[in-house]
Amino acid sequence: MAAAVQNTYPLDRYIAALSEAGVLASRPDGCGDLEVSFATDDSREARPGTLFACKGAAFKREYLLSALEAGAVAYLSETDYGVEAPCLLVSDIRRALGVAADLAYGHPSGRVKVCAFTGTKGKTTSAYYLKSVLDEHARRAGRHAAGLFSSIEFDDGVDAGISKLTTPEAFQLERQLANAAASGIEHVVMEASSQALKYDRTACVEFAVGAFTNIGEDHISPIEHPSFEDYFSSKLKLFAQSRIAVVNLDMDHVERVLEAAAPCERVITYSMVDPSADVFADGLVHTERGIVARVRTPRFTDEMLIATPVKFNVSNALGAVACAEALGIEREAVVHGFERLRVPGRMELYPSASGLIIGVVDFAHNGMSLETMLTDLRENYPDREIAVVFGATGGKGVDRRETMGVAAGKYADRIVITEDDPGPEDPADICATIARVVSEQGNDNWQIELDRERAIRTCVRETTRPAVVVVTGKGHETRMLRKNGPEPCRADGEVLQEALAQL
Repeated sequence: MAAAVQNTYPLDRYIAALSEAGVLASRPDGCGDLEVSFATDDSREARPGTLFACKGAAFKREYLLSALEAGAVAYLSETDYGVEAPCLLVSDIRRALGVAADLAYGHPSGRVKVCAFTGTKGKTTSAYYLKSVLDEHARRAGRHAAGLFSSIEFDDGVDAGISKLTTPEAFQLERQLANAAASGIEHVVMEASSQALKYDRTACVEFAVGAFTNIGEDHISPIEHPSFEDYFSSKLKLFAQSRIAVVNLDMDHVERVLEAAAPCERVITYSMVDPSADVFADGLVHTERGIVARVRTPRFTDEMLIATPVKFNVSNALGAVACAEALGIEREAVVHGFERLRVPGRMELYPSASGLIIGVVDFAHNGMSLETMLTDLRENYPDREIAVVFGATGGKGVDRRETMGVAAGKYADRIVITEDDPGPEDPADICATIARVVSEQGNDNWQIELDRERAIRTCVRETTRPAVVVVTGKGHETRMLRKNGPEPCRADGEVLQEALAQL
């Protein structure tokens, strides 16, 4: 399938769109009929007929000069660089990027149904769950599988690969949506991060469904969100662009989320606690293949197998069911869409041959996620030791070493503290802080092993009774962020599986 191409417009079309969005500060005179056949924020992509966007705190004038030399006919910027080319001066370059990218690709979200998840945790799992349902729907209808833009990977029907950002920058996002539309894809499932919403990467994307999974304290730091209010309000922006809203009634601050969702055409709620929700589950039964739950929606009630060992993923599944309800997906695709699903690095099961250990690899990298997982496992496996291997990131999300230390200290029987993307910091210092917090919870059954592979092997080797060994924080990732940049590392699942085989 050929990649989508951009539309050709006179410069006046871009000027009008930016003006309508309220970001045009001034426009050049006498050049509105200039033909723009391509728009980009990457000087390496510039060609004759390009509108070039000057973006980023690290932007250099040399990038603009390079784009002009390659044939750019005008530029979009918050700064007039005084070059011999028309300048579309804007007050907010980030929002302007979204407007320009959406126009260049012909508003692709109007030609494909985009379903977006936001929330502190569960975005990735929810996105894979919904994609599985939509793929089942597409298979039955003889259509292309759903597109996916997640923190793990992307597939737009033309290009596929490993994701660099949870939500791409505006030009990449609109290009991927245009590829999906050109490929004949009916639905695209994506994660909408708080950063993407805050900085308008999704500024002109039309969401057929916007789903809010939950909210908690995370990503609060000088380089992410300065406060919880900034974080929360950024996520709530999702509903301003959503036709139908999906809301988890079991989350904190749900009244405020429902208030933000109210202007949408329809609000669909889900819950595992409140039977008044539109989508509700009860009668949970744990089996070897996962959890069986009785799920009720406005259109049907049926038993569903959800391939997960923990109850909180049933909530993520209900969110996906609610989105499918919003899209009118047939019952058979919804009921059977979860059965063969595996989400990379999210609650992946690795049972040992002897049955002594149930290994679990998960991406939980904050206190809220870790506490939810450990309490759920404690409830589901009351007779087993709960052992956990984890660390905390350096240089960002510094509160995680406290919140994760509290969660592990309270709910784990045995703890091995290790590195997890220490970045500019000394991992020994991060681990020492976690250990102090763990001890403050009255838990002294911990040790520090800075080498992550050895930490996993140690936790498995020292198991003496039936246990659940949880390795959390990095999930599927195969690089460790250290002082000098990313370095290759083995995925947690591979190491855990190998350690279990050596028992």
